[in-house]
Amino acid sequence: MKQQFLYVLVCFAGSIFFSSCESYLSHYMGDQMTIEEVFSKKETTEQYLAKVYSYLPNEIRAVWEAMTGCSDEAYYSWTTGQMFQNQNNGSWSPALPDYHQWSHYYEAINQATVFIDHVDECRDEKVSDMRRAEMKAEARFLRAYYYFLLFRQYGPIYIWGDQAADINIRPEEIDRHTVDYCVDFIAGEFDKAAEDLSLTVNESAWGARVTKGTALAAKSRLLLYAARPLYNGCEFYKGMTNQWGEKMFPQAKEDAKWRKAADAAKAVIDLGVYELYQDLAETDPLQRGIKSYQGIYFKKWNKELIWARYYDGEVWNARCLPSGILEGGIAGYGPSMKLVDTYPMQESGRFPVSGYLADGTPVVDPQSGYIADGFTDNWIHPIEKTDISVKDREVPLPIKVHNSCVGRDARFYASILFNGAYWQTPYNGAKLVTFYKGGTSSYGQASGDFNKVGFLFRRMTDPANNYVANEWGNFSWPYIRLGEVYLNYAEACNEMSPRNEKEALLYINKIRNRSGLKKLEIAYPEVIGNQELFRKLLQKERAVEMAFENLRYWDERTWMIAATECNGPRYGLNLTATNYEDSWKRTDKNFTPLVFEMKHSLFPIYQGQLDEMRNITQNTGW
Repeated sequence: MKQQFLYVLVCFAGSIFFSSCESYLSHYMGDQMTIEEVFSKKETTEQYLAKVYSYLPNEIRAVWEAMTGCSDEAYYSWTTGQMFQNQNNGSWSPALPDYHQWSHYYEAINQATVFIDHVDECRDEKVSDMRRAEMKAEARFLRAYYYFLLFRQYGPIYIWGDQAADINIRPEEIDRHTVDYCVDFIAGEFDKAAEDLSLTVNESAWGARVTKGTALAAKSRLLLYAARPLYNGCEFYKGMTNQWGEKMFPQAKEDAKWRKAADAAKAVIDLGVYELYQDLAETDPLQRGIKSYQGIYFKKWNKELIWARYYDGEVWNARCLPSGILEGGIAGYGPSMKLVDTYPMQESGRFPVSGYLADGTPVVDPQSGYIADGFTDNWIHPIEKTDISVKDREVPLPIKVHNSCVGRDARFYASILFNGAYWQTPYNGAKLVTFYKGGTSSYGQASGDFNKVGFLFRRMTDPANNYVANEWGNFSWPYIRLGEVYLNYAEACNEMSPRNEKEALLYINKIRNRSGLKKLEIAYPEVIGNQELFRKLLQKERAVEMAFENLRYWDERTWMIAATECNGPRYGLNLTATNYEDSWKRTDKNFTPLVFEMKHSLFPIYQGQLDEMRNITQNTGW
């Protein structure tokens, strides 16, 4: 197979234990095995590699490792005691350890370097020369990826290179390298790893090992970020200088970076081993689009997944199920009103909302076919038209639907559980979901677990699972998938010089085609020859296609659109209303506004870390 999942990695047990000691740069082997003993056997060598994998982020978590709740694509129900609230209201600072990952990833980097330095000492006859080289490449990739995660969060960082972290180095000698130095090093490491990584592996035996495609796809994301405005001529960071007198950010835009980004994405595509997942058993275009989009998560080992992690569904699904209706549902993970507004219209292929008035009223594209107000009686949800047998009924149940939910694209119906829809389950019947005060999933429940925006994100939540019996199912969480690489390539082709409009349109249309939408140039004839319009439409397409996959937060900052997209009041439905019709009125009451300043483009280095590394340069503005 061409794609790998990351299962929960093997923990060190019994006679072997690794952890950090007084400093995250130290390496503690415990008192039972020497490093020579560890690398003398196949089993303990592979356990050490599993330890290197174990630092990978758990990106379904709402705190620490996923930034979805900090972006404008989500509105989580919990409004106190959450780190994402500090981000959203602008109260975060270097004094807070919120999302502090600096030491965690440098510890991971050090563990990877130790493995790289010693894996060749494993002369166990069960380990071939090829396998040793491949394990070293895995560790090299992981080390580079941890550097990338630091770069994504903090901007330029300190690069140890192949040198093992020296715990005796004087703190005043540590500072951050330049953006270009960091990008060149990380990209080079991805290339080196790709040389010895397999194109495919046996997923049943190796669950989530990285492959050649993983390394090349990670390089694609890195070089795309490096070409975007934040890292390519950003005025705000031009004055940042490290202790060696080097300007840490590029002082001018370099168009050549877009061609590098395009070439990196195309290298993944040209491997020829990945393809967009499609449920070809469905003949109806809308149904095919819904099941194809859901199938990225539900169909194990599907060929779209370049690198992914397979999860038990309870942690995620409990937060996506409506409370008060399904046992265990706590209704916390809601899409924002803005994300709901972004999904295109199925027939026209156009995005319905082009902006907002000062009071939050959507500015509707009159050519889209979208109706912002009113209701339609006896409407059947597209998912209800499927042949899933639901207890006590054999026919779809009609609803009184708000017109804004009619005629949307397949990804909308696959992803958004909206106020007034049924949640169908073959185990306990169809449940009408209404979020207003006194509704079936009522606003203001005493438990505090209730939906606050009027929508839940349902895409990874399979209605075929028996949640009543605590059967939460599993799903695959993509670290990287082909759909993202297509959008990376389309964006880079649009931005590079000379512009390659033909390729940009070809690859964005592959994404749209999966959802049954018209080609972009048919939906928007005016996009031909219009680089700026294509850029805006691609950003919308990416917001929808990659929703809740932990990309939107980083996209907005690297595009440098967060100042407009992540500032000001947020809107949702008026769920304090006591009837269904009034609950569909938009309001900004009870919604925490978003606050963004330019310094929020990058994280501050935590003050506790600065106290340890006294001369390291803090990010501008902090």
